[in-house]
Amino acid sequence: MASTDIVEIWTDGCDLPSWFIEALDVPREEGFVDINGSKVHYFRWGKRGKPPLLMTHGFLAHARCFAFIAPFLAEQYDIVAYDLAGMGDSEVRPGSTSAMRGADMIAVADAFDFFSGPVKPTIIAHSFGAGVGLTAMEQAGEKFAGLIVCDLMVMRPEKLLERWKKEGRGRPGSGDANRPNNIYPDYKTARSRYVLSPPQHVGEPFLMDYMAYHSLRQVEGGWTWKFDPRVFERTDDDQTGWVQAGHRIANLPHKTAIIYGANSELFNVDSEAYIREMGGTDIPIIAVPDAEHHLMLDQPIAFVTALRSVLAMWSETTI
Repeated sequence: MASTDIVEIWTDGCDLPSWFIEALDVPREEGFVDINGSKVHYFRWGKRGKPPLLMTHGFLAHARCFAFIAPFLAEQYDIVAYDLAGMGDSEVRPGSTSAMRGADMIAVADAFDFFSGPVKPTIIAHSFGAGVGLTAMEQAGEKFAGLIVCDLMVMRPEKLLERWKKEGRGRPGSGDANRPNNIYPDYKTARSRYVLSPPQHVGEPFLMDYMAYHSLRQVEGGWTWKFDPRVFERTDDDQTGWVQAGHRIANLPHKTAIIYGANSELFNVDSEAYIREMGGTDIPIIAVPDAEHHLMLDQPIAFVTALRSVLAMWSETTI
């Protein structure tokens, strides 16, 4: 677990619940693996030879969003959570397209020999990362046991385009790829600029502090963000992929499940209806009560329960 002085920085002296402390005390491996010439940062929990799980995070986030989720699955699974290129502690790959990110995910699974065992790996991914997982499944779905989509933005195309129009942007995660990250004079100032997208309060505020601390790094002159601005680069194909997300999920010929926050702005009952209309009638879709888009920050234990339920259901169907 992090040293006492670091904990005091991001908790501001508040008491941490026992479940969180115990989760961070679960043994884990941390390191880097070379993927297509770039260093990819990862954590690994669990036991080799157990069914493999591959996890990744949302846009501008990092793998630590699963650092207090994965330990609850470590007894039964071999788990790797990794930082997407240019986010967290992973190196950026300039010009990364959706297709490249999907191929990278497949390469990460291969780097940990997840394709060599008797049980195929399952992808568990949140938001933007779930979009990467969807692409990886389209590219090589036969290599995976299934995909658990965690609150991916899914809307009817006309609603999504209208949302982007109101927000003054043409695609998710818009930003200036050529603008350097700001440097703040101290951690407190930097922390005050950390916000979630879409904006929301969280059910467990200390978890937002935890995510914020690990989204920043110390540099000469103060603190700045870990993500590389070049992650904002987009192509027309990327935009099309987001617009067609519901159709892509519904037509994926592999096991798929969806877990979302019941109060999420990006996935709701109409999203579910849309996927059903597109043909995804057999996809399990589970709403986590009292959770918004960042459901692991709102209801982490309920989120774990939902993951366990899907994994158990799929395990029974393969016996």
